[in-house]
Amino acid sequence: MSEGAGDYVYDEESGEWLSPEDAAVQAAGPEVVDAVGNLLADGDAVTLTKDLKVKGAGQTLKRGTLIKSIRLTGDAQEIDCRHDGIKGLVLRAEFVKKRT
Repeated sequence: MSEGAGDYVYDEESGEWLSPEDAAVQAAGPEVVDAVGNLLADGDAVTLTKDLKVKGAGQTLKRGTLIKSIRLTGDAQEIDCRHDGIKGLVLRAEFVKKRT
């Protein structure tokens, strides 16, 4: 994004002028929420809310499985994580619950 006229910021991706508040929200990325509405962040630990078959790994992750240190992908519905040798595991946020 580049600076524009007055207090507005030009968003090159959308081609629109945004207020500083809208630009800050857009730069922060989408909010990612779990199955019960808790806000997720990088590094959070989550548990699975249902059994999930992992394509390509030939295994099923059971309900209640703990996933540590998640990473947000920039998509409001997906999180990136690792579990017992499964690298590049991407889960839908609707199937996890944040550990508190």
